Amino acid sequence: MTPAAFTIGYGGRKPDEFVGLLAAHAVGMVVDVRLRPDKASMGSYALAKDPGKGIGGLLARAGIGYVSLPELGNLFLAYPDWQTRYAAYLDRAGDLLFDRLLLVARDAPSFALLCAEKRVADCHRRHLAEYLAKRRGWGFTHIE
Repeated sequence: MTPAAFTIGYGGRKPDEFVGLLAAHAVGMVVDVRLRPDKASMGSYALAKDPGKGIGGLLARAGIGYVSLPELGNLFLAYPDWQTRYAAYLDRAGDLLFDRLLLVARDAPSFALLCAEKRVADCHRRHLAEYLAKRRGWGFTHIE
């Protein structure tokens, strides 16, 4: 069974608004695709050592699961052509990179790929969604 799949960025959103958007779309699991979730500039969205704090705690209090998959992070953000590089990276290594996501998705009726950028057009999660649509036939809704 194909899970309901979404993408979302937290940039510019207050935690209550962010959680409200996830709840409105019945997202049961957030899959964090940031390379360094521990370095988030907004504490509510940082991956904390204490699971009751940061992004894990915020989502747990709303009854939403959380998993961090840094292997899906954007290694090429510092390059002006990062979008081309990231798409090529997925074309070459995507099947290996998505192993853990496929395990998460197998057990979750719905999930959302999470990154910092508010607009999907500015974020590598768009490439992740496109790859999964092409290779797995999954449809994504981009929560903006």
